[in-house]
Amino acid sequence: MKIFGLKKNKKQAVVSPPNSALSLIEKGMNSLADVLAPSSVEVDFRSIRVGDTFYQTLFVVGYPRFVSPNWLASLIDFDHELDISMFIYPAFSSDILESLRRKIAEMEATISSQIEQGVDIDPKVKAGLEDALALQEELAKGVERFFQFGLYITLAAPTLSELNETTKRLTTTLSSLLLLSKPATLQMEEGFKTTLPLAQDKLYITRNMDTTSLASTFPFTSSTLTQDKGVLYGINQQNGSLIIFDRFSLENANEVVLGKSGSGKSYLIKLEVMRQLMFGTEVIIVDPEGEYEALCHALDGEYVAFAPSAPIKINPFDLSGLYEEGENELGIKILSLRGLLKIVLGRLDPSHDAILDRALVETYQKKGITPDPATQKKEPPLMEDLYQTLLSMKDKNAQELALSLERFIKGSLSGIFNQQSNFDISNELTVFSIKGLEEELRPIAMHIILDFVWTRVRKTLKKRLLILDEVWYMMKYEDSASFVYSIA
Repeated sequence: MKIFGLKKNKKQAVVSPPNSALSLIEKGMNSLADVLAPSSVEVDFRSIRVGDTFYQTLFVVGYPRFVSPNWLASLIDFDHELDISMFIYPAFSSDILESLRRKIAEMEATISSQIEQGVDIDPKVKAGLEDALALQEELAKGVERFFQFGLYITLAAPTLSELNETTKRLTTTLSSLLLLSKPATLQMEEGFKTTLPLAQDKLYITRNMDTTSLASTFPFTSSTLTQDKGVLYGINQQNGSLIIFDRFSLENANEVVLGKSGSGKSYLIKLEVMRQLMFGTEVIIVDPEGEYEALCHALDGEYVAFAPSAPIKINPFDLSGLYEEGENELGIKILSLRGLLKIVLGRLDPSHDAILDRALVETYQKKGITPDPATQKKEPPLMEDLYQTLLSMKDKNAQELALSLERFIKGSLSGIFNQQSNFDISNELTVFSIKGLEEELRPIAMHIILDFVWTRVRKTLKKRLLILDEVWYMMKYEDSASFVYSIA
């Protein structure tokens, strides 16, 4: 029998190639290269198509004469995905000094020739000579070192037309930085590989730079605000990245939200409230307009309506019962009460202020409360006790102060501030509503609520958010504004 004209020896044994079975098995298995490799690669003059995506690589050939730190920020923040590669090659200063010496001699000869001919000195040659002399001096002193620097940028787009349009915009951005860029025509494959994370410079198009200039090119900027932990605030409109931020990672976690009506201030705060609660953060809100009522009920929070007929009461004379070395808890409370009463009574002259301070001290003393921490767990006085203390003083100023307080003791407002506290903060979400109060009473109520909250939260330290909506109510008054500042 002949196969292709060859006679087969029947006695010859058939020997299989070594490891043929293993080779067949491996051939039928997927490798990492099979998974990562594109279905096709098509190289053109001015672009390269990898799979369904078009790429174009630009290299920078011209740089500005003077730059400032972080001068490439506009490039880093460009509103399109870019692959940027920077290659840095150190050079020996001795070799560079020799080259500089020859170059300086050439430029000096050129300038001398122009002077002899009576023509104007070429400003480019003059500027180049000044730069070369300055660099020569710095290199000789060892202040600077010399490097070669290559900058390459690769863009990607789903279509060729979109790629060309994006390239034009990028070229405009580079021109605004006084950077001259060119496409890697006929070298698109090399350019594509250069900007891959392989640390391989396939183009090797470099520019001479000293240490200072090179340091300014480092992209010490971030177009994203994404931390390892925190809450999601939104999406960066510029590049589509997530904004994840942990306010408690900062030394001061306070925040001020400003904006015109309808701009989304309340929406932002409500969003953060929901997400902070997921991380176990306690949230306390002072709500003048009732905007947070629906949110509070939806999250099973505690909604506290602050009004004369409301069952929940807060006594502004409450003490925290805490003792800290070197602090006078009673003195701090009296200062806070003086600030509150200045909002209630209006601005006081020095004589009225002195009477009020003495009356507050006496009011606490009548309840057996002194600066001694052991006495401060007794039942605190009420606003009516201060009223009676002022009436008992045989002083015209004290009588005037008592008369001003009377409407909070016997009048229509007697049910708001003249009863012992019957509420404590126990829910992860607590909303204090002052919507039911008259406009003039809202700053007073906000001050009392804030002081009550501050007194309570000092007992147990944990992550908390205290949100003051429409805080301008308190900022209208110097004393309440100072109080807000003191707890910030």
